[in-house]
Amino acid sequence: MPELPEVEAARRAIEEHCIGRKIKRSLIADDPKVIDGVSRSDFESSLLGKTIVAAHRKGKNMWLQLDSPPFPSFQFGMAGAIYIKGVAVTKYKRSAVSDTDEWPSKYSKLFIELDDGMELSFTDKRRFAKVRLLKNPASVPPISELGPDALFEPMTIDEFIDSLRKKKIGIKALLLDQSFMSGIGNWIADEVLYQIGIERNDFVFLPNSQARIHPMQIVSSLPKESCMALHKCIKEVIEKAVEVGADSSQFPSSWIFHSREKKPGKAFVDGLVSALHTDL
Repeated sequence: MPELPEVEAARRAIEEHCIGRKIKRSLIADDPKVIDGVSRSDFESSLLGKTIVAAHRKGKNMWLQLDSPPFPSFQFGMAGAIYIKGVAVTKYKRSAVSDTDEWPSKYSKLFIELDDGMELSFTDKRRFAKVRLLKNPASVPPISELGPDALFEPMTIDEFIDSLRKKKIGIKALLLDQSFMSGIGNWIADEVLYQIGIERNDFVFLPNSQARIHPMQIVSSLPKESCMALHKCIKEVIEKAVEVGADSSQFPSSWIFHSREKKPGKAFVDGLVSALHTDL
C-alpha cells in the first residue's frame, strides 16, 4: 500500500511540474467504486479551465487546490498512484503501470491535460482508492479524522511519550491507527520496529536480540527509553524515505524493506531475522 513517502513523492512531483497550469481537458473513469459521490460529467466540468494552485497531503491522502473549489481529493487505497507523462514519479511497485502501456492507462481514474501540454493521471489497478470532488477536503472525512501527519506535524518527544501511556493495544496496531498518527502503514511500522532491533548499542528492552520491541507489545508497558527509541526511529525512517523520493532502491541496505516478501525464516539483515517472519 502506498504510504506517506510514496504519496509525498507524488505531491512534490505535482508541485514541481503542475502548479500554475490551467486544466485544458479532463477525463474521469466511469467507475463509481473509485469515483465517490459525483458523476463523471459533473467531475469533468468542475475541473475544466481551473488552475492548479497547490498540492496538499495529510497522511496517505492528497488533494489538489484549484483557483476555486471544489477540489479533487485522492485516498490512495491499496494501489493508487500518480503518473505525470515524461516525469519519473515513484510508484508503489504493486501499482506500477508499464511505460509501454497505453496512455492514459486503462487503470486511469482521473486524467487531466494542462495548458502547457503536461498530462497527469491517477491510476488504481485494484480499485480500493477513492477519488472525490470536495469543497474543502481537509474539513471532512477521511482527512478530518486523521491524527497529526508523521512528517509535517511530528509530535515532540514529550507529547509522544504522554500519548503512549494509556494505550492498551499492541504497538504495531497503534502505529497503523491513522487517528493516532497519519501516514504510517505496514512497511513503515515494520521498518521502525526492526530498526530499533538493530540499534544494538541503544536500549535493551526484550531479551531476544532479534527485536527490542515486539510488534504486539502493549504500548502502555513500554519504558520511557523504548518510547524515545521509537520516536527517533519513526523520524529517521520517514525522513530518509522522503529524502530519496520513496525510491526503494535507494533505501539503506540495513532496512528490512528489501526482504519483506522473502519466505519466513529467510529474511536476514545484518545477521538478524526479521520480526516480520518470526514469533519473537
